[in-house]
Amino acid sequence: MVMCTHCRRRTRVLAAALDPPRCRQCQGPLPWLVDAADDDFPGIADAAPLPVLVDLWVPTCPHGARVARVVEQMAGELAGRVKVVKVNVEGAPQLSRRFSVQTSPTLLILEEGRTVACRCGPDPAYKIRAWVDRALDRE
Repeated sequence: MVMCTHCRRRTRVLAAALDPPRCRQCQGPLPWLVDAADDDFPGIADAAPLPVLVDLWVPTCPHGARVARVVEQMAGELAGRVKVVKVNVEGAPQLSRRFSVQTSPTLLILEEGRTVACRCGPDPAYKIRAWVDRALDRE
């Protein structure tokens, strides 16, 4: 369940869907922020109709929580433009291998399941946002 930033109504958002989520009351775009693992990642991220910002993180990483807050905030700010998928790589060894995760956090931008941008390690929020904006404007 997510709260619409426009009308404050709570709406259920599906992890895998054919269309980006919209508020049932005001039809405004909703943040699309979901968790994924090895078994459901293809249906959630690879098949997404929007570019996907993937946050590959490890619970023991001291920087992961800070970057996660930045990523979650961007999910709201970029509602309707991007889908955000969070992956705990400790529980997703196949995804860790697929994306050659060497450090945490690792951020990716995927389009149709292909990596179009990658950023590793912690950075301030403004640098992460600028990187995401450049990757999305590349389309």
